[in-house]
Amino acid sequence: MDKRSQDIAALITKHEALFTDMSDRIWGFAEPRFQEYQSSELQQKVLADLGFSIRAGLAGQETAFIAEWGSGKPVIAILGEFDALSGLSQKADVTEHDPVEAGGQGHGCGHHLLGAGSAAAATAVKEYMEQNDIPGTIRYYGCPAEENAGGKAFLVRDGLFDDCDIAITWHPSTVNQVSLGSSLANFRVFYTFHGTSAHAAGSPHLGRSALDAVEIMNVGVNYMREHMISQARVHYAVTDSGGTAPNVVQSRAQVLYAIRAPKVTQVQELKRRIDNIAKGAALITETTVEIKQVSAYSDLITNKVIAARLDAHLRNFVPIDYTEEELEYARRFTAVTTQMDRDNLVGSIKKLLPKAEAERWLREPILNVVAPSVDMGAGGSTDVGDVSWVVPTAQLTTATWAPATAAHSWQATAQGCSSNAHKAMFAASKAMACAVLDFMTDPELVAAARAQWIEDLDGETYPNPLPEGYMPEIW
Repeated sequence: MDKRSQDIAALITKHEALFTDMSDRIWGFAEPRFQEYQSSELQQKVLADLGFSIRAGLAGQETAFIAEWGSGKPVIAILGEFDALSGLSQKADVTEHDPVEAGGQGHGCGHHLLGAGSAAAATAVKEYMEQNDIPGTIRYYGCPAEENAGGKAFLVRDGLFDDCDIAITWHPSTVNQVSLGSSLANFRVFYTFHGTSAHAAGSPHLGRSALDAVEIMNVGVNYMREHMISQARVHYAVTDSGGTAPNVVQSRAQVLYAIRAPKVTQVQELKRRIDNIAKGAALITETTVEIKQVSAYSDLITNKVIAARLDAHLRNFVPIDYTEEELEYARRFTAVTTQMDRDNLVGSIKKLLPKAEAERWLREPILNVVAPSVDMGAGGSTDVGDVSWVVPTAQLTTATWAPATAAHSWQATAQGCSSNAHKAMFAASKAMACAVLDFMTDPELVAAARAQWIEDLDGETYPNPLPEGYMPEIW
């Protein structure tokens, strides 16, 4: 490890208590998309106290902000998040499902760690630049509503990344890795049907059922699955079934669709087809349909130049020095994962590591090794993808959870305030800060990342998938 990496590690260690407290407090706030008021306020106050200038209330999002220090080029962004998930409330460190609040929110995707770890990295970069008189601009982007609403897409649409040269972020996980893979582009669309109410027994002929329309639409989409690309994913939830009275023809019903595919242009085409199915269902049932797209995530373009620097630095800070108590903690949580998740872990590790090494790590309580940077294929969706269309971008993951822990689970929420999670968070902070300084001090490296980005775009431009004029809203 070179002296700069050692200095960065020392700067992050100096602030460990501050950012551990930030992470744990945001875990406790557990605020959902576009309502992260306390989480955003806390981050803004801490970063302002540390010398950053703050711009808040950005792109129609009350909880979005930018904390900035420095001036001139390059402008390097570190991305953070802080929104929780509905229904994932869970007491910390408890190995059985025990919500803090029944049906409440919880940080089952680790965004409390994500935001605090990224803020810690930005702080270390700022202080190192001050101490060494390094020119350039470091920004921390406080990004709301990653879950279900794609808050970064609004920031991109409003040009808030237009002058950035590099963007870097991370995400909690069960594995330490800089992936070269993409993500699935993803639209969320509400289909609301309006019909005519009637007595279901006395005058059914006078009714026009909105619920019938929802059901017919879903059947139509399920038949469409045979005729779409195999990498696409379409799922739905009936958000309004029209009430609980079976003897009343339902005059209103609603279904929410998530439409995913490897490329945002493919999602746009799938949405066009699904819109037509909805219109057909309305025609069949003599109802009307209102179609409202509420979010859009573009596919992620991972920049190989940035990824290489992140990978090199992550290897300086992993393996992590865990105590025996921390290893036992991980064992307890592995024991309460599902068999399907454990089987999936086995398959994933065997794809990532040579057989002997994979078998050894499968016997360990924490995957305390850096996995190779490979493309594992697109899985979930992230609004980091939208940023990557306008700025060269890469991200890493660290093992904040015990192996086989599923994201978006109560088990992930339960582990969110553990020392294991904090140690992995700070490993991510150190790797990101070191990578940022590589680019801050080497114009040729910035140029190389941009050249790679232009090559990866291959002539395409950002498709701006949000509906024209649509503004963020709580739904």
